[in-house]
Amino acid sequence: MKFSISQAELQNALGVVSKGAATHSTLPILAGVHLHTENDALVLQATDLDRSIQCRVPALIEDEGEAVVPAKLFTDIAKSLPDAAVHFESADRTATIICDSSTFSIRTMSAEDFPGFPSIDVEQSVEIPFNEFADMVKRVARVVSRDETRAILTGVFITVVDGQLRMVATDSYRLALSDNARVAGLGEFSATISGAFLREIASLPISEQPLTLSVSFNQIMVKYQDITYINRRLEGNFPNYRQLLPNAYNTRVTFNAKELLAAVRRTSLLSKTSAPVKFDINIASQTALLSAMSQDVGSAQEIIRVQAEGEDVVIAFNSAFVQDGLQAMPTDTTFLDIQNGMRPGIFRSEDQDFLYLIMPVRLSS
Repeated sequence: MKFSISQAELQNALGVVSKGAATHSTLPILAGVHLHTENDALVLQATDLDRSIQCRVPALIEDEGEAVVPAKLFTDIAKSLPDAAVHFESADRTATIICDSSTFSIRTMSAEDFPGFPSIDVEQSVEIPFNEFADMVKRVARVVSRDETRAILTGVFITVVDGQLRMVATDSYRLALSDNARVAGLGEFSATISGAFLREIASLPISEQPLTLSVSFNQIMVKYQDITYINRRLEGNFPNYRQLLPNAYNTRVTFNAKELLAAVRRTSLLSKTSAPVKFDINIASQTALLSAMSQDVGSAQEIIRVQAEGEDVVIAFNSAFVQDGLQAMPTDTTFLDIQNGMRPGIFRSEDQDFLYLIMPVRLSS
């Protein structure tokens, strides 16, 4: 096997594919990246048997073939090389990498032992503009659970509702929901997909090319540019989140989202990030009094001028959760809808395409 490729192309491809290589597997072959040639392209792939990643990049192919090289070592080498052509040649279980004045010789593994790239029988598929997909993932995936004992909550529930894309995530203490009216006319689609997996895809460089999301009985396939991901689909039924969303509110408060975020950050400085921040809404004065207290440190409070309607109410939330929701808010204005101090509060974007529900913290009397 012999080919030449630009250092930048090689580094970028390895940066994507090497994330699929196993790091603690008992099978050494899974710690490698499989390289093979197809026409005028180099195809790289890696797998840990749960997730597989394949990337195709243009290269000058001199001799066709295949090889498996250690993923981390090859990635580190590619990063260290100067911005010049990289010449790769493998034979007799050894690969030679030459770039400018640098030469590396590394041991390879048997390509015959590397698992084949999975093929899936697609049941549903949807095509989404990548920038819209990435924005929605970044808004909701931050609230997925880290508790692997409830695996379904580590995922994002993606559906097409009335022809429009919707993503929902929850960790039982908060819930984020993002709708996208700009992505319309889609066919039927429903799947729960790992939040960590979606965040990885959303971090890819933005381009005009759409992303295709496909599902089979137990697998997810994502295609974007020249990259293909295969990942396990999360099993189980996503919680019925709709029953948590009330149709009415007793109090609605209109905030400037950035102003509120800054106030919450200041108020919570004297306490741990997970400590509660109390919202005391006064309709007559059109104010929200934010306060937090730490017995060992002190207390802080801040008054914000707001537009409020309904009833006076006092409610407290985990301050870190509030900050997460406000950081994801896509509009300058946010509404806080409250039924009472013991029911969840809901932050909504001005365009109603994003909502963030938080369970209240019980206040000591």
